[in-house]
Amino acid sequence: MTHNIQIKNQVFVLHCSGVVFWQDQSMLLISDVHIGKVSHFRKYGMAVPEAAIFENFNKLREVCTFFNPDRIVFLGDLFHSKINNEWHLFSAWAKESAAKITLVEGNHDIIARRNYTDLGIQIFQELEIDGFLLTHIPEKTAGFFNFCGHIHPGIYLKGMGRQSLKLRCFFQTKDQMVLPAFGEFTGNFYIAPEEGDIVYAITGNEVLLVS
Repeated sequence: MTHNIQIKNQVFVLHCSGVVFWQDQSMLLISDVHIGKVSHFRKYGMAVPEAAIFENFNKLREVCTFFNPDRIVFLGDLFHSKINNEWHLFSAWAKESAAKITLVEGNHDIIARRNYTDLGIQIFQELEIDGFLLTHIPEKTAGFFNFCGHIHPGIYLKGMGRQSLKLRCFFQTKDQMVLPAFGEFTGNFYIAPEEGDIVYAITGNEVLLVS
């Protein structure tokens, strides 16, 4: 279910939901939830089951119960587009959360900031914490290790025969880790790792190092 790694002598726990728990900070990092996307699809006639609306919130509650973080940082694209009926579900979840909630804005975060600030949610363009840079779009800044999202990384694995498998993944380079999209129906961008890159694939309830 989880896989522990160390970066700059700090412990990070990779979870099969696609989140990262920064153990030393008691901080949960979550990227690309895209709340409202299911309702957006349904509005325009796509055959998405209504029950899918609740999957993001069920996952949020489960992962927060598992880690019990002091702080939750969403690394952008928290809400997919304009406010729809899923905002009320998010508002109810945020009000029941015991953790402090922060949003690092992404390109999809277009709704008025007051909607978040009315819930006590802090908003930033980026965050710098103890040599780590938290952003939505991947950035390279000298002296910092960057946690980010945006690209929805996935990995395409091939077997010795003709079998193949497409999986979400955590994608780590020397100074950066890109988190997979947390949200349902977000899609993936399949990466082509280079020498020195590290991939942690998510398969079922496991996080596996891909060599």
